[in-house]
Amino acid sequence: MEETKHIYPIFDRMLTRRDKETLLGQRGVMVWFTGLSGSGKSTVAIAVERELHRRGLLCRILDGDNIRTGINNNLGFSEADRVENIRRIAEVGKLFVDTGIITLAAFISPTNSLREMAERIIGEADFKEVYVSTPLAVCEQRDVKGLYAKARRGEIKDFTGVSAPFEVPVRPALAIDTSVLSLEESVEKVLELILNHK
Repeated sequence: MEETKHIYPIFDRMLTRRDKETLLGQRGVMVWFTGLSGSGKSTVAIAVERELHRRGLLCRILDGDNIRTGINNNLGFSEADRVENIRRIAEVGKLFVDTGIITLAAFISPTNSLREMAERIIGEADFKEVYVSTPLAVCEQRDVKGLYAKARRGEIKDFTGVSAPFEVPVRPALAIDTSVLSLEESVEKVLELILNHK
């Protein structure tokens, strides 16, 4: 039987990332915020998202609130689960980036090996690590949820900054200290990083 030729050859291929970025008028990128609990990662990410939206750019935030209650709701806090948590976040983030969406991930991700894994999954060219370097003392003062107090009392095990270490990023694309910079100044620096992504 003679093989039927495709009538619409243009539809034989999936749309490329470039097709989607052209439609959106922007470049996909992953901005990975790392830092201690209370450092201001999510606060800055939310403010950046609002400013990008105001400028007509599509953005998605990934953080503990929408990841731990959804795709990672079956994970605990063992070492293996923490690695898997970051791996899944990076894989989801890669899908967004490949669709041309500016993606902001706000996670403590306390070790260089975890962040390097995320970078390998997403791709070095599209991964921008932002170290929110706010000092531990300031983060403890902010302690809105009382997590540091619980960790100091031994009620939370392996709490980063208290009973578990945080490894300072080796070569972050950007470092911001929210105890020194205003929210507006922090947002401006992150926006510059995003808008200069080629």
